[in-house]
Amino acid sequence: MNKRNILRATLALFVIGLFVGLAACGKKPPQRRGARAGAGGTSDLANAALATYVAPGDLDEYYLFYSGGHSGQIFVAGVPSMRHIATIPVFSPYPGTGYGFDDESKEMLGEYTWGDSHHPGFSETNGEYDGRWLFINDNAQGRLARISLRDFKTKQIITIPNISANHGSSFVTPNSEYVTMATRMSVPFPEGTYADVTEYASEYQGIVAGIKIDPDDGNLTLGWEILVPPFNYDLGDAGKGPSDGFLFWTCYNSEREFIEGGKLEVTASQKDKDYILMVDYREADKAIAAGSFKTIKGAPVIFPQETAGVAYFIPLAKSPHGVDVSPSGRWIIGSGKLSPTTTVFDMEKIKAAIAAKDFEETIDGIPVLTYNSVREAEIPVGLGPLHTQFDGKGYAYTSLFVESAVAKWKLPPYDDGADMNQYVVDKLPVAYNIGHLVAAEGDSMSPDGNYLVALNKLSKGRHLSVGPSIPESAQLIDITGDKMKLLYDAFTEPEPHYALIIKADKLDPIEVYKKGDPEWPQHPNAIWSTEEARIERKGKTVEVWMMAVRSFFAPDVIRVNRGDKVIVHVTNIEQTRDELHGFAINEYNINLVIDPGETKTVTFTADKSGVFAFYCTNFCSALHQEMQGYFLVK
Repeated sequence: MNKRNILRATLALFVIGLFVGLAACGKKPPQRRGARAGAGGTSDLANAALATYVAPGDLDEYYLFYSGGHSGQIFVAGVPSMRHIATIPVFSPYPGTGYGFDDESKEMLGEYTWGDSHHPGFSETNGEYDGRWLFINDNAQGRLARISLRDFKTKQIITIPNISANHGSSFVTPNSEYVTMATRMSVPFPEGTYADVTEYASEYQGIVAGIKIDPDDGNLTLGWEILVPPFNYDLGDAGKGPSDGFLFWTCYNSEREFIEGGKLEVTASQKDKDYILMVDYREADKAIAAGSFKTIKGAPVIFPQETAGVAYFIPLAKSPHGVDVSPSGRWIIGSGKLSPTTTVFDMEKIKAAIAAKDFEETIDGIPVLTYNSVREAEIPVGLGPLHTQFDGKGYAYTSLFVESAVAKWKLPPYDDGADMNQYVVDKLPVAYNIGHLVAAEGDSMSPDGNYLVALNKLSKGRHLSVGPSIPESAQLIDITGDKMKLLYDAFTEPEPHYALIIKADKLDPIEVYKKGDPEWPQHPNAIWSTEEARIERKGKTVEVWMMAVRSFFAPDVIRVNRGDKVIVHVTNIEQTRDELHGFAINEYNINLVIDPGETKTVTFTADKSGVFAFYCTNFCSALHQEMQGYFLVK
């Protein structure tokens, strides 16, 4: 028996003994509000505690990466403990790690001081998470970011022209050829054009895009854009297996109108069906290679009217939010928020319909596949279906926002003429209005089938009150058996939208930036000794090469004149894990955090005269307080 199982067994005996002892004394065991009693009154509680317990010093089996919503960040937790481990800053400054204060991260952030991160996506190899990179979209500014999972840091942020509100992102193809972007809220095209909303149907357009991923270093570049009707393009997924080569997005407002004061929730809900947009990115690649595009705002834009086979619409119940591809790649799952059903489409039927030109109509050059020809089944999952995940054992799990529940249902094959209700095999109330949900390795071709996390909205007070603005919830659910079991309520910063769970052993984070390691080329201004530390003046510019080590800076005095441009390069020469150093100048809004072996640069103007202390902000040794110096501005 390993260490973890011994500890869990010990805890189980303690819990059982406690309740037995209380019962023997004629006392009722303490009841916690919201606890679910099972056989014997307490067994479910004890089992849930055991299932989530990770002993001090022991490690979780999985990493859980939450999107950070309008914080612009990504939150990292462990599963099954659900303990918060780290925050990865992406689209917003984060003083805790000095992100957004050094020159490099400032340049990545550009003019913006916040972002709205929604949907993380892992790099993949052969349809499996490979632990190299994590991608995340910014819904507010049309951006996409790449994070290295070797050091959990943002390496690149790109802004793509013509995309308004990048919501249909970041969904990755099975061998990381592309990651997606898509317009959520259509605007006049090209970008920067003005047209009143009264001209919405004719002058407004959407864009979906494929962003190329360099297979060696993950660098992101624009591959192509496709001009699409002025719908609202929502969640997506990438095909695999028989659906490999295709990208999918749901879209709503097929009414293609925006009526001032008319309430979009009403005007965009008139038709019985909206659509899934399906793009064949192989055809998009061919169009680019053949020059069948127009360059608009620096982007290669493909027009479907001129490029047959690049895009198709699939009808779907109205106001859809999620489209998800099953692990096999054959079943495409779509859900309409205003329908109590989830629809299963068959990729083989889709291909047959395309080959036979079995279309209902054409919208702006994009054929609409005949619904009855491509649909496999409509599953009555419940009210307000949003997003679906999979367990790798033939079952799917759909979040039900209106019903505040998770539905478990069987994937095809189905018996001819069968009552579809029989294939909904379980339903678990989650006490919140659930949004997304995520299964362990649930977007890959081989989900693990043990844990599911419900990402919930509109808290119902299952925590200590913190005023009118309350935490979001993430609930850990056991999906190993026939029936789902709620294990744990965790609470997160606002507002996580989507998440991913990856096996811990797929990640291999570094401990330090090793001197001379070719994986991390030395910063051009790195120094490694006090002899290299120096200050140089060139006209009105003062440049400093500073070394930080336990427990001093060299140099520890910087003299400048008011109005000078000051450039400080700080190298942390430590080669021991977690020996971070900070560099902060009082009253100058300077805040760097430098990891072991790392060099960071900050450039600023000495616009206040006087004497200003600088110091190490990260506790680094018994003499941490003594690690300081002075910035003298004459």
